[in-house]
Amino acid sequence: MIASDLHDAAAALRRGGVVAYPTESVYGLGCDPHDEAALRRLFAHKRRPPQQGVLLIAADFAQIERYIAFDAVPAEALERVRASWPGPHTWILPRSPQVPAWIAGSHAGIALRVTAHAPAAALCVAFGGALVSTSANRHGEPPARTAAEIRALFGDELDAIVDAPVGGLERPTVIRDAISGELVRH
Repeated sequence: MIASDLHDAAAALRRGGVVAYPTESVYGLGCDPHDEAALRRLFAHKRRPPQQGVLLIAADFAQIERYIAFDAVPAEALERVRASWPGPHTWILPRSPQVPAWIAGSHAGIALRVTAHAPAAALCVAFGGALVSTSANRHGEPPARTAAEIRALFGDELDAIVDAPVGGLERPTVIRDAISGELVRH
């Protein structure tokens, strides 16, 4: 299905669907982070092992703050993170008990991003919360950058595709550890 608007895609997410949507650099696959069955379907589409975990993308800080264990984050680290958002910066933070185990995989923290990419942010707003965000590809293959590539790759496996342009980044966002500043993905 091709979503004619973001509300169709948000409705698919609320029904437990997996959707493809543009991010800052590539198309992402997303679902409701609190729907374990949807995440299992997403991993099956990607052919990716679930212990790798996924990141969450949001339209604003309010959509992700419940996932952060604030008592484990030094004030200066939180300031650095918040100063980079919204933007193409993904940070690994200590996770709160509200993070479902299936989201983090075998990781102790949670990877979060408040996006400035309008289509992705608008989808989070229409859905009403943060979304799972992982590159739209089969595990180990290059990610799709257009809705046409999504259709060719996944056919009718997905519940919706948001057909909008990706942002201007050439590569997926950098991921850093918020406390140590260590580069996890570049």
